[in-house]
Amino acid sequence: MEEKILFSGNEAIARGAMESGVGVATAYPGTPSTEILEYIAANSKEIHAQWSVNEKVALETAVGASYSGLRAICSMKHVGVNVAADPLITLAYTGVKGGLLIVAADDPGMHSSQNEQDTRYYSSFAKILCLEPHNSQEARNMTFEAFRISEETGLPVMLRTLTRVAHTSSPVALGVIRKAKKPHLDIKPREWVMIPAHARVRHRILNDKQKELLAISENSKFNKVVDGDGEVGVVACGSAFNYVMEFHDNDFPVLKISTYPLPIKLIRKFLKDKEKIIVFEEGEPFVEDIIRCNHGLVVGRRSGDIPLTGELTPEVVSGVLGKKKMGVREADMRLPARPPVMCPGCPHRSLYVALKKAKPTVVAGDIGCYTLGVQPPLGVLNTCLCMGAGIGQAAGMSHSGIDGVAAVIGESTFLHSGITSLMNAVYNKADILVIVLDNSTVAMTGHQPNPATGVTARGDKTRKISIEDVCRSCGVDSVTVVDPYDIRNSGEVIQDKISSPGVNVIVSRRPCVILKGVSRGTPYMVDPGECRGCGKCFEVGCPAISLDEKAQINADLCRGCGTCAAVCPFGAIKLRK
Repeated sequence: MEEKILFSGNEAIARGAMESGVGVATAYPGTPSTEILEYIAANSKEIHAQWSVNEKVALETAVGASYSGLRAICSMKHVGVNVAADPLITLAYTGVKGGLLIVAADDPGMHSSQNEQDTRYYSSFAKILCLEPHNSQEARNMTFEAFRISEETGLPVMLRTLTRVAHTSSPVALGVIRKAKKPHLDIKPREWVMIPAHARVRHRILNDKQKELLAISENSKFNKVVDGDGEVGVVACGSAFNYVMEFHDNDFPVLKISTYPLPIKLIRKFLKDKEKIIVFEEGEPFVEDIIRCNHGLVVGRRSGDIPLTGELTPEVVSGVLGKKKMGVREADMRLPARPPVMCPGCPHRSLYVALKKAKPTVVAGDIGCYTLGVQPPLGVLNTCLCMGAGIGQAAGMSHSGIDGVAAVIGESTFLHSGITSLMNAVYNKADILVIVLDNSTVAMTGHQPNPATGVTARGDKTRKISIEDVCRSCGVDSVTVVDPYDIRNSGEVIQDKISSPGVNVIVSRRPCVILKGVSRGTPYMVDPGECRGCGKCFEVGCPAISLDEKAQINADLCRGCGTCAAVCPFGAIKLRK
């Protein structure tokens, strides 16, 4: 007879993760999810287990581990998903490599919470698969299955558990604990850097995967029908299934639902010939609403008559309504594509030239002007998930065993949500280089001030927050300030710090070139007698430089940063006289 051990739902989830060969486990403590990470930390020295400073950072760190090829589990209570929602929604676009399981523990009845939030709506919003166990054995089995499904679909999987499951113990048949895989970083900027051009493609791919997720749900062994007589049918989800079965005496059929998206075919089959349906589910009427709407023809995005991506247009609306289509609008008279680029003289470009020369293994990026560093010819950035995520992702890669990891983040984004990530990286002993790109403004959105500028929204002077002091207070191993225009010095500092242990910070400081009050430098020129047309200067991606047989610099665009002169191997680029 198979030996079973009495486990709580949380212990069963943790054990299932260990049996799945998980390599990194992250969490923020919150009842009823806390014991998941505690069990892993107490029972495995091989798995990197960390308390993170919040749920957002926890998920971003797990994403970095997943990108490195390791399986990762990130657990939190239901309100923590609100904090992690920023990376969660975009993560469905980027996808995962190593299986990634997000455990969200809901708390119906608010035994230790401020609301009764239903996490299933987040899984629907993110368009990812969600599993819901009804006891500890199923919690273990679903955890094990979730990692397989995550890697099969290339998407994160959510496990929604409940207080009564998380803290109730029941017999569990255990399997063998597996060792984590070795890390392997296969960098995919087009999948991992969510600039609009990439995100539009990834959104379509995510929508295409919905059929696959629905098929998994329809065929899942976790959904089942318990036979019974009568024309009243009962639908039960999660722990409600336990209650229903206590009163089941073959006098009514029961449909147990444990997967989302909902298995529509199975539901329709069950509804057939029923006079009445009773739905038992914890939280909001998530399943009930779908069942209520399951009859009749509805045309819309779900039916495919209206595109799932992009905005509605008069042409789309008229087509669905069967009306005469409007004529070609002015917006449809397409101009040649003009992808956004960093401005001539942008200090971020100069820093990227130095960073690229240092040849880091991977550069985790963030959201701002500097995200454009993913574009050729620079091609420096490898990830961009959401505001403040780069440092967390870099730490996750470091904890997975990847060396030479760097993260870049703007000073405004650092203050927005990078500080917590930096603190977390220090606390959990990551080995990463963090570069804060301080251009004295929120440039991409129109030069708004931030706490590091010392100016308020009304233009009043106020206390100026020191990026260096903030980093030191987080306990980093070193902070170095560089001028990005001094490419040689920047490169030497980067080369030294990226190979140093611990968390090291470089602040790259120079104002945005188009910020009011920033003086323009002397423009450069190309000496045609010395230029050999090698194209090296063209590799910095400056709009002021053009290349025919030989390089040319537009004096009206040049800001005099000297980046092109620094990379020219023949000294052909000089200041104009």
